[in-house]
Amino acid sequence: MGALDYISNFCTVSRRRTKRKPMQTVEIKVKMDCDGCERRVKNAVTNMKGVESVEVNRKQSRVTVTGNVEPNRVLKRVKSTGKRAEFWPYIPQHVVYYPYASGAYDKKAPAGFVRNVVQAYPGSSSNAPEENFVSFFSDDNVHACSIM
Repeated sequence: MGALDYISNFCTVSRRRTKRKPMQTVEIKVKMDCDGCERRVKNAVTNMKGVESVEVNRKQSRVTVTGNVEPNRVLKRVKSTGKRAEFWPYIPQHVVYYPYASGAYDKKAPAGFVRNVVQAYPGSSSNAPEENFVSFFSDDNVHACSIM
């Protein structure tokens, strides 16, 4: 029987394995006013295939989904509840070099967060302060001080 089992393994048709989505965290901004809104959004996302955990923070209007999911499908599922939703546009304030750059500061942002914009990082624009101060002094010519 051992030989027949060995040969039958070559003759059987095996299913192709589908590639699993990587484990990731998706953060979405959703305006929720009451417990019903919070429950509706949480139930809609929890029933998705591949979701490991769902955290809802109504105070920050933030939903965090962790699992083997696609971010666009999660966003679409949250929008199907009738709520306006978008990907989480904010980052922690201590990560940004210039938190009060134009476009970065947002009054609607939760405490300690600013918008993720290019102007908030050094070297992203030609008017960065470090670049302007470099040309004031010259080590080659001591009499070339532009401040005096």
